[in-house]
Amino acid sequence: MAENKDFVETFLKLKAIFKPYAKKLVVVHDTDTNYYLDTKYVMKNKHRLFFGAVRMGKAYVSFHLMPAYAFRDLPESMSPELKKHMQGKSCFNFKKVDPKLFKELAGITRIGFEKFHDAKFLEKITR
Repeated sequence: MAENKDFVETFLKLKAIFKPYAKKLVVVHDTDTNYYLDTKYVMKNKHRLFFGAVRMGKAYVSFHLMPAYAFRDLPESMSPELKKHMQGKSCFNFKKVDPKLFKELAGITRIGFEKFHDAKFLEKITR
Protein backbone atom coordinates (compact mmCIF):
# COMPACT_ATOMS: atom_id res chain seq x y z
CA MET A 1 0.00 0.00 0.00
CA ALA A 2 1.70 3.20 -1.21
CA GLU A 3 -0.15 5.47 1.19
CA ASN A 4 0.98 3.43 4.20
CA LYS A 5 4.60 3.77 3.03
CA ASP A 6 4.07 7.53 2.69
CA PHE A 7 2.57 7.63 6.18
CA VAL A 8 5.52 5.77 7.69
CA GLU A 9 8.00 8.14 6.06
CA THR A 10 5.89 11.15 7.08
CA PHE A 11 5.66 9.90 10.67
CA LEU A 12 9.44 9.42 10.87
CA LYS A 13 10.21 12.87 9.41
CA LEU A 14 7.76 14.59 11.78
CA LYS A 15 9.12 12.61 14.74
CA ALA A 16 12.62 13.80 13.79
CA ILE A 17 11.45 17.40 14.33
CA PHE A 18 10.99 16.58 18.04
CA LYS A 19 14.21 14.59 18.44
CA PRO A 20 16.47 17.57 19.36
CA TYR A 21 14.22 18.25 22.37
CA ALA A 22 13.58 14.70 23.61
CA LYS A 23 16.35 14.75 26.24
CA LYS A 24 14.91 17.92 27.76
CA LEU A 25 11.34 16.59 27.73
CA VAL A 26 9.60 13.46 28.97
CA VAL A 27 8.93 10.85 26.29
CA VAL A 28 5.53 9.42 27.27
CA HIS A 29 5.01 7.19 24.21
CA ASP A 30 7.49 6.05 21.56
CA THR A 31 5.93 3.48 19.24
CA ASP A 32 5.75 3.01 15.47
CA THR A 33 2.55 5.06 15.36
CA ASN A 34 2.66 7.38 18.39
CA TYR A 35 5.39 9.66 19.70
CA TYR A 36 4.26 11.81 22.65
CA LEU A 37 6.22 14.37 24.68
CA ASP A 38 5.48 16.23 27.90
CA THR A 39 7.54 18.93 29.55
CA LYS A 40 9.33 18.10 32.78
CA TYR A 41 7.35 20.83 34.50
CA VAL A 42 4.37 19.99 36.66
CA MET A 43 1.51 22.46 36.42
CA LYS A 44 -0.81 23.67 39.17
CA ASN A 45 -3.11 20.71 38.45
CA LYS A 46 -0.24 18.28 39.31
CA HIS A 47 0.09 17.06 35.70
CA ARG A 48 2.94 17.58 33.30
CA LEU A 49 2.41 20.05 30.48
CA PHE A 50 1.87 18.40 27.08
CA PHE A 51 4.41 19.64 24.55
CA GLY A 52 3.72 17.73 21.36
CA ALA A 53 3.11 14.46 19.58
CA VAL A 54 3.13 12.71 16.24
CA ARG A 55 0.39 10.18 15.62
CA MET A 56 -0.23 8.01 12.59
CA GLY A 57 -3.92 7.69 11.84
CA LYS A 58 -5.97 6.09 9.06
CA ALA A 59 -6.39 9.25 6.98
CA TYR A 60 -3.22 11.23 7.81
CA VAL A 61 -0.28 11.70 10.14
CA SER A 62 -0.93 14.31 12.81
CA PHE A 63 1.69 16.61 14.34
CA HIS A 64 0.48 18.19 17.58
CA LEU A 65 2.32 21.22 18.95
CA MET A 66 0.87 22.68 22.15
CA PRO A 67 2.88 25.93 21.96
CA ALA A 68 0.90 26.77 18.80
CA TYR A 69 -2.19 26.80 21.02
CA ALA A 70 -0.57 28.52 24.00
CA PHE A 71 1.07 31.36 22.07
CA ARG A 72 -1.07 33.17 19.50
CA ASP A 73 1.93 34.70 17.77
CA LEU A 74 3.10 31.30 16.52
CA PRO A 75 0.15 30.62 14.18
CA GLU A 76 0.19 34.26 13.09
CA SER A 77 3.75 33.80 11.81
CA MET A 78 2.95 30.67 9.77
CA SER A 79 2.80 30.57 6.00
CA PRO A 80 -0.62 30.15 4.38
CA GLU A 81 0.59 26.77 3.04
CA LEU A 82 1.29 25.47 6.55
CA LYS A 83 -1.96 26.89 7.90
CA LYS A 84 -3.82 24.81 5.30
CA HIS A 85 -2.60 21.72 7.15
CA MET A 86 -3.92 22.92 10.52
CA GLN A 87 -6.89 21.29 12.14
CA GLY A 88 -7.91 23.14 15.26
CA LYS A 89 -5.38 25.31 17.08
CA SER A 90 -2.44 22.96 17.60
CA CYS A 91 -2.70 20.08 15.12
CA PHE A 92 -1.23 19.74 11.63
CA ASN A 93 -2.24 16.89 9.32
CA PHE A 94 -0.08 15.50 6.52
CA LYS A 95 -0.42 12.62 4.05
CA LYS A 96 3.13 12.80 2.72
CA VAL A 97 6.49 14.41 3.40
CA ASP A 98 6.73 18.10 2.50
CA PRO A 99 10.33 19.26 3.11
CA LYS A 100 9.50 22.97 2.88
CA LEU A 101 6.61 22.78 5.35
CA PHE A 102 8.47 20.42 7.67
CA LYS A 103 11.37 22.87 7.80
CA GLU A 104 8.94 25.66 8.71
CA LEU A 105 7.32 23.40 11.32
CA ALA A 106 10.76 22.63 12.79
CA GLY A 107 11.39 26.38 13.20
CA ILE A 108 8.03 26.89 14.89
CA THR A 109 8.73 23.91 17.16
CA ARG A 110 12.08 25.44 18.17
CA ILE A 111 10.43 28.76 19.00
CA GLY A 112 7.65 26.96 20.87
CA PHE A 113 10.19 24.96 22.88
CA GLU A 114 11.97 28.18 23.86
CA LYS A 115 8.68 29.83 24.85
CA PHE A 116 7.65 26.80 26.93
CA HIS A 117 10.95 27.08 28.82
CA ASP A 118 10.78 30.82 29.42
CA ALA A 119 10.96 31.66 33.15
CA LYS A 120 7.89 33.93 33.10
CA PHE A 121 5.77 31.30 31.35
CA LEU A 122 6.93 28.57 33.73
CA GLU A 123 6.15 30.69 36.75
CA LYS A 124 2.65 31.30 35.41
CA ILE A 125 1.81 27.61 34.87
CA THR A 126 3.52 26.10 37.92
CA ARG A 127 2.36 28.43 40.70
